[in-house]
Amino acid sequence: MSQMTTLASVMERVEGMSKNHADKYIRIKNISFASLSTVKIGGDEHVLRPVAQQSLANRLGIPIQYLRKCPDDIQALNMNHWIKSEKNEELFFRFDGDEVRALFTPRYIPTDNFEILQKLDALNYSADTRVKCSLDNEFMSLSIPDGRQTFNVNGERMTPGISVSNSEVGLASLSIAAFTLRLICTNGMISKTEVSASYRHVSAKILDELPAALNNISRELGQQKEQIKLSLESKVSNPESTINNFNNQFLLNKMEKEAVEWALPLEYGFTMFNVINTYTKAAQYKELPAESSFRLEKVGGTILGMVKQIIN
Repeated sequence: MSQMTTLASVMERVEGMSKNHADKYIRIKNISFASLSTVKIGGDEHVLRPVAQQSLANRLGIPIQYLRKCPDDIQALNMNHWIKSEKNEELFFRFDGDEVRALFTPRYIPTDNFEILQKLDALNYSADTRVKCSLDNEFMSLSIPDGRQTFNVNGERMTPGISVSNSEVGLASLSIAAFTLRLICTNGMISKTEVSASYRHVSAKILDELPAALNNISRELGQQKEQIKLSLESKVSNPESTINNFNNQFLLNKMEKEAVEWALPLEYGFTMFNVINTYTKAAQYKELPAESSFRLEKVGGTILGMVKQIIN
């Protein structure tokens, strides 16, 4: 679920969530499996969280859906066989206490949420800065409105800003994009712009490039104002059909569709602006994981970028 808070509050949550985090390089010869959910490192057993299970299945070349249907002994047989084919001598494990939250090749260089918050602090974003945040153990989306650039479109107050997203467990790369907050209902959309930046976690220089990326994105914010105007002028005869088509186009999962269904009556109307805000409102659905909230805000922003193309 996406909600308004402060940078200080986000920092406090991130610190609390990371207090038991640890990273280790584990040699392949010391790795074996009791099942899909349990890895043995030396003589110690550790729970594999779902994201780690998916990463491991991908690495071993075993379809995850097949493994999940197998009994534990068949899971272990497959995994212990194919781990012997691993080309690296070791893998990079990310722990939360005794549980494995993610695993990668040794080449992976993580960017942790705490590092991003420290960088924002160094860029003079104060602790009491109001932000829109979605955060859980797998994903963080942090959007920072810039009140100095608030504008009105047909009586709707909008505040642009920047959005930074990151996954410490490999669900997505560090990403920086333009963001617009609709003040009346705190709906936020993350726009797909030409200067949106995404970085794979293989370079220690990622955070050094953050200031330049933020400056580049700020130049694109004016374009959003014109697109919002177009969305208010773009008529939609059948909102339900239009939204169903977008759900399929963007491959929304079951829970994301439920969130959109919940949001539809709250934003119902016959313009593309209503359609867009159905997705951004859906990001506030309480049951959503952070990645899905971010995804729905990004869908809203992507549709906004498509408005001119759609009406043409």
